Order: sequence, then structure tokens, then C-alpha cells
Amino acid sequence: MTEIIGIRFKEVGKVYYFSPGNKQLSPGEKVIVETARGTECGEVVIGNRTVEDKEVVQPLKPILRIANADDYKRIRDNEAKEAEILKTFAKKIADHKLKMKPIDVEYTFDGSKILFYFSAENRVDFRELVKDLASVYRTRIELRQIGVRDEAKMLGGLGVCGRPFCCASFLGEFQPVSIKMAKEQSLSLNPTKISGTCGRLMCCLKYEQDSYEALLKITPKVGALVETPDGQGQVEEANLLTGILKVKLKKNPDAPAAPYKREDVKLLRDSKIKVNRDELAALKGLED
Repeated sequence: MTEIIGIRFKEVGKVYYFSPGNKQLSPGEKVIVETARGTECGEVVIGNRTVEDKEVVQPLKPILRIANADDYKRIRDNEAKEAEILKTFAKKIADHKLKMKPIDVEYTFDGSKILFYFSAENRVDFRELVKDLASVYRTRIELRQIGVRDEAKMLGGLGVCGRPFCCASFLGEFQPVSIKMAKEQSLSLNPTKISGTCGRLMCCLKYEQDSYEALLKITPKVGALVETPDGQGQVEEANLLTGILKVKLKKNPDAPAAPYKREDVKLLRDSKIKVNRDELAALKGLED
């Protein structure tokens, strides 16, 4: 077992493990640590606890110190600088006539680097822009092109549900979401119905997927051959949540499909849920 504390460097970002040493730390405290990017200030989100060795990438870096008054002042100063730098970033992009959208600026705690985040439809040659920014700020400059999901996470907003974006509220990392999930949840494959404001599949498709997968294991799928109390038939409609199946009986093919409870039928030959080529072509890009 290894003792760790969990630290987050952005409000809704990934949690990283560090070694607390002989310090007892509580969630909400600010600490100074050494990272691959240099000295950084992060917030403790997981207090002292022990985890399995396999959950930790050794060696864990130690806490340098608990943030003091000077550190808090530097944080405030950096945040003020970021707001001004973002304005300059937007102006320089316009000056160089580049097809890119400025999203955010991050000034590292120790002032050794400034990171500029932007979005663009295509790759952009920003070498001259980097030189221009470096001549202004006299420090290391790094430009990072981000995708639409990351843009939504940074900028925030309201989703179709009327609530703040999940990615900007509590999702530390994006979870993989697929069109197959929407299909398995019997959702309309209309892009406007299953995509978020970012134009990609809604993150919330992942939330109930485990439950749907469990129900799919015990529920005959559309096209399955089943034995009902009234004879054999083929499933034409299946409601996973209610467990009601609509089955067209072989002995009476011209009659409407009859409803049966999931537990009242016996599966003879199951079917598979597939996303066909036409559906994939229509939804191309939603999974990116």
C-alpha cells in the first residue's frame, strides 16, 4: 500500500497523486508541488489515504510546501496577467491573419512558461505567431490546438438539459462515448438529439450504459426468435426498461405484434444490435 494525496490543478481537471511525506492535508488546501511543467500550485481534493501499489506510478513526487500568503498573491497576480495576455493573444492572431480561435491562456505558477490554447478547423502554421509572442513576453511560449470537447470544457455553458456542461462541472476526464451506446439505449440517431453543444455525442450517454448492458443480457433483442405462451415468434420491438416485448407470432403473421413480459418468453435465437453503414455515414464525426 502507498500513502497518497490527490491534487487537481484546474477546477475540473484530472486528479494526480503525490506523496504527502509527513504532512497531513485536507481537501481544499493549496499546495506547491514540482511537476513536469515546473513548479505548480494545486488544490488538494483527496486527503491522506492509502491505495494499492498498482494504482500508483512510482516514484511519487513530494509536496514542496503548503501554500503561503506569498503564493496566494502570486496566484492572483498570474490570473490578472492571464486576462491581459488573452487579449494580446487575440490581437496577435488577427494581426497575423490566422484562422484560429483563442480559447484560454495559462501562466504557469513559477512564470517559466505561458500556454496558449486555441481551436481551429485545420492545422495552422503559427511559427511566426510564437516568435511574436515570445518577443513580447520574454519567456517560454507553447501553443496548443484543442478539440471541440476541450473547448466546451474550458469555456463552459448550458447543455440541452438546461444544466451546466458535465465536462465543465464535474467530469475530470472525458469518457469514451459511441454511436453504438445510443443504439443500445434505443435513442433516435438524429444528430441533434444525441449530440451536445460541442457537436459531439453527449457525455451523459455513458452514465446509464452499464445498466443498459445488464438489461441487454436478459432481454431478447429486436429480430430475436422466442417461444411465447402462444407459440414461436419474432421480436419486433423491445423496451429494455419495462421489459415488454412485442412479438409477431409465426402462426398468425398477419396479426399485429402481441405484447409479452420479458420473463414470460424463452429465447431461442438472439439477434444483434448493429449500426449500419448508412447510419455511420450520417453520424460521421460525432464520436471524434
